[in-house]
Amino acid sequence: MAKRSKHNKIQRKQPGAGGMMGQIQALQEQMMAVQAALTEETVEATSGGGVIKVVVTGDQRVVEVKIDPVILEDKDAEMLEDMLLSAFNTALEKSKALAAEKMGPLAGGLPF
Repeated sequence: MAKRSKHNKIQRKQPGAGGMMGQIQALQEQMMAVQAALTEETVEATSGGGVIKVVVTGDQRVVEVKIDPVILEDKDAEMLEDMLLSAFNTALEKSKALAAEKMGPLAGGLPF
């Protein structure tokens, strides 16, 4: 829409400036919804043939750790530590991949 300034020149609003702000706001709302959903989704990783299980949410919170009592019979703390480390790292990698998968399509909607 055009309007006249005090110098009698026609000023025009930047086309798309308001639309871009609307797109950014909508994108922000979508991102917040995805982030909220990620807190409810989980991924699971196992180690040692399933002896260790770790469950992590999509926002990288560890919510469950299971250790099969069989592994405790060996009393090999170093082996248990290695399996725990492996399971935690794998679960966190899966969680990050899940977040990237869910957030990735939103990046395509950026107006710039």
